[in-house]
Amino acid sequence: MKTKNILIIILLLFVVLGAIYSVIVPPFEASDEKWHYPMVKYIADNGALPVQEPGVETPWRQEGSQPPLYYALAAAATFWIDTSDMDAVRRINPYVDAGDTPDGNVNLVVHNPALETFPWRGTVLAIHLIRFLSVLMGAAAVYLTYLIAREVLPDRPALALGAAAIHAFTPMYIFISASVNNDALTVPLCSLALLMLLRLLRQPDPLGFPKPKGSLHLLLGIALGLAALTKTSALPLTVLTALVVIIRAARNRSWREFFVGGLATLLPFLAISGWWFWRNLQLYGDIFGLDVFIEILGQRDVPADLAQLWRERHSFLAGYWGNFGGLNVPMPAWTYTALNIVAVMAALSLITHYVSRFEPFAIRHSQFAICLLWGLSILISWSQWASVTWSSQGRLVFSAIQTWSLLLALGIAVWFPRRWGRWAVAAFAAFLLALTVLAPWLWIRPAYALSKPLTDAQVAAIPRPMGTDFGGTMKLLGYDLETEAVKPGGQAAVTLYWEALAPTGQDYAVFVHLLGEHELLAAQRDTLPGLGLLSTTWLEPGYRWADRYVIQVPETAYAPDAIQIEVGLYDVTTGARLHASSGGDNARFGEIELCARAGEVPNPISINFGDRMELAGYKLDRRAAQPGEPVTLTLYWRGLREMEANYTISTQLIDPAQRKAAQHDGWPLDGVAPTTIWKPGELVVDTRALTIFPDTPPGAYDLRVSVYLLEEDGIVHLPVISIKGEMLFDYQLLTKVRVMP
Repeated sequence: MKTKNILIIILLLFVVLGAIYSVIVPPFEASDEKWHYPMVKYIADNGALPVQEPGVETPWRQEGSQPPLYYALAAAATFWIDTSDMDAVRRINPYVDAGDTPDGNVNLVVHNPALETFPWRGTVLAIHLIRFLSVLMGAAAVYLTYLIAREVLPDRPALALGAAAIHAFTPMYIFISASVNNDALTVPLCSLALLMLLRLLRQPDPLGFPKPKGSLHLLLGIALGLAALTKTSALPLTVLTALVVIIRAARNRSWREFFVGGLATLLPFLAISGWWFWRNLQLYGDIFGLDVFIEILGQRDVPADLAQLWRERHSFLAGYWGNFGGLNVPMPAWTYTALNIVAVMAALSLITHYVSRFEPFAIRHSQFAICLLWGLSILISWSQWASVTWSSQGRLVFSAIQTWSLLLALGIAVWFPRRWGRWAVAAFAAFLLALTVLAPWLWIRPAYALSKPLTDAQVAAIPRPMGTDFGGTMKLLGYDLETEAVKPGGQAAVTLYWEALAPTGQDYAVFVHLLGEHELLAAQRDTLPGLGLLSTTWLEPGYRWADRYVIQVPETAYAPDAIQIEVGLYDVTTGARLHASSGGDNARFGEIELCARAGEVPNPISINFGDRMELAGYKLDRRAAQPGEPVTLTLYWRGLREMEANYTISTQLIDPAQRKAAQHDGWPLDGVAPTTIWKPGELVVDTRALTIFPDTPPGAYDLRVSVYLLEEDGIVHLPVISIKGEMLFDYQLLTKVRVMP
């Protein structure tokens, strides 16, 4: 089959699959779409850009700081649609879970089927229209990847097709391209600018490619300006442009080439995007507007270094290959393993062949170097951004996906003899295509499927009937407790059977608490009904369903303990609980044994503080006390390496409002065992008294432990490092202590 026909098939498949994704994925369930679309709506409604004000909650949040081109184009396409129903469609799920969950609650918004079914109207129509426009933008980016690969590999059209196919069928890319997201325009514009840079570097060759024309500088400047007006991640292209202009001037030994080429790209760039930088400078004192962006988005408690970013590599790679929804609807683990193995092997083969200077086919090295520099610049800018914000998402490097796809195709091809290399690349692209085809049906659509109504027979078969009415809104018909015993770090599963009694004017959430000694909370699960999928504002009376809650018990939970389940409903806005017909504001039932884990110390755990010391366990002499009484805490420490500084250990009892009930700061054993004398692996037992402050109000308080060094510039905490690659914090919560009246 001719190359042209295969390319057309790839592009058609991309558009068809993108259209399927755009329909299957519910509105606002793509990454950050719940903030991207309100930005579009604001421009469509007001014909102007919002002014960002940190501390003022807006539906577009940090996206109001993004360059506006994509949003303006989307607004121009949908301004004629009445989208006054956005708040009804965009009903935020405040309890959505990040990451993979065992029981659901992954939906970013609560979906009312009556508002989202076809024929679309209002906000839903606008979103689907913008999504399809984004798909077309994504198709343009795939085509440009083919052209870029043809520039770099002039004698290997099959590999260019492979690179385009890898780009097109990467599941996460097609998912993002089928959403309201400015990456949809950023990627093709960056690819277009990169292609022009490569053509500016082109040397005459026997394959008949024409020499670049002088107008290419102007077109490049336009592409750079449009890209900068779409997303700041495109800005490293301006540095590469300067490099290419210098290379051409040096190659031709011409100052005229340097000045004319530089001005021919700079002037259209500034003409298109300069006003945006000036606006940011005038409004925020920052030409890029990133300071206010970060202030609204939020920062990490502890900045991430390269070691921490490496620990987060699994979430990063999953976010590149395909982690859908709000990065909480993953593919099976084996798919990531397979894809990562291929990527690592491709990288190793490229490095090996490049170092050995073995070249099985022609590569235009200057163009190839520019592609590598573009990919490297995106990685560097991403790492700087991710070190400050929680951004371990592979999709954030899609600006250079044309480069990653080219490198993958090239790396796979050099594994094999020339005639087999293209088939290996085709096989990998086919594997990606299979995942892309299956994802909407196997993983995405089921994540948002409503529970099937219970039949009369199923209601009659409820294992443990109850019949508790909560404020005339919902009735707890019964429950089924799957767990009789659990250890810290384990999971407790309970199925609750519900019936809707009457719709309400506000959303009510369900809480499922595991209560231990002194009614202290050992673990909890709070969601909207239907594990996030149902709203009490539109539930129809008589609708009956079952929710299976899987409650994660913290690794640090205090054991042994006897656990009881507490269930109830509360107003999402005010927190006020509904009255239960059984008395009070909750229903309590069941019994679960929280068993202690085996270990050489009580409550064995492994909390890594800065790779210097490990909290190996802890115990309390009591878990309830009155003001003025001491609570004796014993911490079991183990040094991970020799330390040159004496660290202070801080233990506090603190409530959610950050009010302290007690605090003890000091060196271990009140200075008898400073950390500089610890030997790696040796157990250090640190006992300290936490005396409850006399004026402490009654309630449950968190026991918090932190480690710090007091320096001239202030307090420097040792971060708590998670082996799972989770975000760094400067403290660790252990358990709860109740202050009695």
